[in-house]
Amino acid sequence: MAREASVDELAAAWADGGLVVDVREPDEYAAGHVPGARPMPLRTVPARCGELPTDRTVFVICASGNRSKSAADWMAARGIDAYSVAGGTGAWARGGRPIAVGPAERAA
Repeated sequence: MAREASVDELAAAWADGGLVVDVREPDEYAAGHVPGARPMPLRTVPARCGELPTDRTVFVICASGNRSKSAADWMAARGIDAYSVAGGTGAWARGGRPIAVGPAERAA
């Protein structure tokens, strides 16, 4: 079972370049996300889990913490050090932290 991290813990890790995976749908992501978060809609996690590192912590975020818990549990069962972010993007934004808008940039 994956562990849970507070938005304060995420903020500290994010400031140090921590990996954030956003499991919301593309329209939700585009409406506002943690800057630099990697989009990976929940339905794609089983197929894309192999893209994630096993040698560093992954912070999984959604809107409120429900989908991220499911995704982090899936990841943890496959050897990924995953934390579900309690309160999700809503708590991140309510805490006055930066929010990026728009779709994910495609790699060149």
